[in-house]
Amino acid sequence: MNIKISDHFTLSRLIRFVIPSIIMMIFTSIYGVVDGLFVSNFVGKTPFAAINLIMPFLMVFGAIVFMIGTGGSALVAKTLGEGKEEKARETFSMLIITVLCAGIVMSVVGLVFLRNVASAFGASGEMLEDCVKYGRIILLVLAAFMLQNVFQSFLVTAGKPTFGLIVTVCAGLTNIVLDALFIAVFHWGLIGAAAATATSQLVGGIIPFIYFLTPNKSPLRIVKTHFDGKSLLKTCTNGSSEFMTNVSLSLVNMLYNFQLMKLAGENGIAAYGVIMYVNFIFISVFLGYSIGSAPIIGYNYGAGNTDELKNMFKKSIIIISTFAITLTALAEILATPLAHLFVGYDKELFELTRHGFMVYCLSFLVLGFNIFGSAFFTALNNGLVSAVISFLRTLLFQILAVLILPLIFGINGIWLAITTAELLSLCVTVTFLIKMRKKYNY
Repeated sequence: MNIKISDHFTLSRLIRFVIPSIIMMIFTSIYGVVDGLFVSNFVGKTPFAAINLIMPFLMVFGAIVFMIGTGGSALVAKTLGEGKEEKARETFSMLIITVLCAGIVMSVVGLVFLRNVASAFGASGEMLEDCVKYGRIILLVLAAFMLQNVFQSFLVTAGKPTFGLIVTVCAGLTNIVLDALFIAVFHWGLIGAAAATATSQLVGGIIPFIYFLTPNKSPLRIVKTHFDGKSLLKTCTNGSSEFMTNVSLSLVNMLYNFQLMKLAGENGIAAYGVIMYVNFIFISVFLGYSIGSAPIIGYNYGAGNTDELKNMFKKSIIIISTFAITLTALAEILATPLAHLFVGYDKELFELTRHGFMVYCLSFLVLGFNIFGSAFFTALNNGLVSAVISFLRTLLFQILAVLILPLIFGINGIWLAITTAELLSLCVTVTFLIKMRKKYNY
């Protein structure tokens, strides 16, 4: 059944529509996990720690694409809802060209400063060289990585979430197969892991680019366009929360690594790396739902359909609540086998990782509501409220928690920091949802 963002959504229809986006995000996180599994088990603990040390720097460059992807898809969906299809195509095309140009420029900047940044993070000797080797290869294909991620949002807006899933699966399988070949068979080590990831990003970026460049059955395609500063500014404003989220996550991860290096050394960074890999699998469910549902919300906001906005809001709260309880229980059950899968070869590291994840995953009870709340306001083209939620959630509250709680609880304070920050953020999210309900009639 072909489901359009203009349809009325029952609970089952909504679930069917967002499922491809959820699976897409889960699969994206899984093939990232495979990277970590191969490096940890076949290359070693130090290269694994090196990847996790330099990754926040690499992800800073991806922040702009999440801003344009989410903010742009909200604007394009709203424009489609207003019946302005040609304007929507021109805006979409302008944003894709902007992402491509930004990716090339930032790739050059990253390559210039990579070694200095890795050294500033505390890497030295073998770990420093590992950071540089891995980072250089990833930065060479940064533009493809950015296109891959921005198309994930726009394929949903175009009513093609299943095609987005197919592209993600192709990219993921490429990464998994090449990881096995380059690392386990050819023994290329860290360079093999980086090459596998880079190749998968090329696949994920180029396939949808070709799709939108040629005539297709969706309302979006790349057409002749011009620079539109007003639309770009609106996109950046809409997506400022996602920009803030990704920059904040990178900065906070650096702070986590700094604190863990003091409290537990290399083992602490390796344990945190495992937790981050596994954590993303679980939160990808919430991220996937938010990506999948946002264009529906944006379209109905643009069309002035308040009944459907109310319908979407109520059903979303029910779905997020169900996910929160289920995923938290599942994470607690799987903490031991997942830790063993990554670092079972080191008893001390295994125990640190297992315990840390069991504490960390309590945040799953709360964070889904904050992720959806921020995405909900982005879809309503209210970038300011969305940005405030993201700023407090991913930066201010987490920085305060990760600095203060370890003074009281030691290393457990680091694992508890995320839940504390999410609880404080939930108070803010609920306040905004109550305050804005009459303005948007949801």
